[in-house]
Amino acid sequence: MSYDTISVTPVTPRIGANVEGITLGEALSNRQVEDLQRALVEHQVLFFRDQPLDEVSHKRLGRYFGDLHIHPNQDGPPGHPEILPIHADANSKRVNGELWHSDVSCDEEPPLGSILYLHTVPEPGGDTLFASQYAAYDALSPRMKAYLEGLTATHSGDAVYRRINAIEGRSSAGKVFPRASHPVVRTHPVTKRKALYVNRYFTTHLDGVPADEGRAILDWLCAHAAREDFQVRFRWQPHSVAFWDNRAVQHVAIWDYWPQTRSGRRVTIKGDRPV
Repeated sequence: MSYDTISVTPVTPRIGANVEGITLGEALSNRQVEDLQRALVEHQVLFFRDQPLDEVSHKRLGRYFGDLHIHPNQDGPPGHPEILPIHADANSKRVNGELWHSDVSCDEEPPLGSILYLHTVPEPGGDTLFASQYAAYDALSPRMKAYLEGLTATHSGDAVYRRINAIEGRSSAGKVFPRASHPVVRTHPVTKRKALYVNRYFTTHLDGVPADEGRAILDWLCAHAAREDFQVRFRWQPHSVAFWDNRAVQHVAIWDYWPQTRSGRRVTIKGDRPV
């Protein structure tokens, strides 16, 4: 696929591309936005280097692709509720994205995608891994595909966010966290390709399946979803950006850099109900 306003170089045959020839902190033209949209759905995650973003330009960038999502558990900085701070240092007891997941899949309408910007990164370490859930679905056997057809699973933020709050010393009293049932195999609204849609963070059980059977299948699917041959690995540099399609990608952040600092922020774009 060719693009008029950007240069796009695939990183692996299945997922990931480096993008050059654009300044994300500036106002974008309609054609630039269209090219980024096309590149995103083709490659699932896009990587950019040397792209300083402040809070205002970061939110403006996200809004080219839809309304911005507000996280159900973590507050943004003052005046910027749409921003999710991403920070870990020597005093951190946990980091964001410790397990393979799709962002906030517990929402009734999970996010379309996320744009993560890091201004401070360890050297070395702190990479993010992304896995194509198209590739995960395509690699299933015909019998497994038939079994999963029409099956749904429950995704819940309750246990996840209460555990995070307990670790970080925040109260969960009176809070109600998102919970939703989604297809185990979802169809992407743009590409119409099928993708596996369960993850270790939020998916609690398969609906309408005996608990032991469902647990065994869910564990196997989550392990399968993160196979090495479905992955791309991004090594962060200061002022790098990753933009991923949350409808077709899982990711995990590697915490191998303690006590160094890794810091930035994320904006997340609202999506629609999986089908």
